[in-house]
Amino acid sequence: MTASLMTAPSTTISTMKWEKRVLLVSVPNANDPLLNDQRRIIARWRSGAEERDLAIVEIVGDKVIGAIDPAASLRRRYVLPRAGFTIVLIRKDGSAKLRGTRPISAAMLRTTIDAMRMRLSDRR
Repeated sequence: MTASLMTAPSTTISTMKWEKRVLLVSVPNANDPLLNDQRRIIARWRSGAEERDLAIVEIVGDKVIGAIDPAASLRRRYVLPRAGFTIVLIRKDGSAKLRGTRPISAAMLRTTIDAMRMRLSDRR
């Protein structure tokens, strides 16, 4: 994952509220092929993600990358199962906008984010 899309290691998802949209990706282990697919999508869409204030937070097993929140806490808060791939797009207001069990394409992320009220005001 590109370093610029990962937040500072001392940041929680709550402290990103109103500043960043968060793409939260949860997988049981680092070898998950869907995780690698999502990473490739984001890497190719890096400038679009940065322009849309998108931060990436991954939960890989019990390890959190991109935030200091405990994995168990994020799983409870966003109803993420330990098994399988789950992805959640979190709005700047902290609410979940989009959820899935397959990687989300750059086109879907762009369309969804660009339709958000705060994104519309960002562009004015």
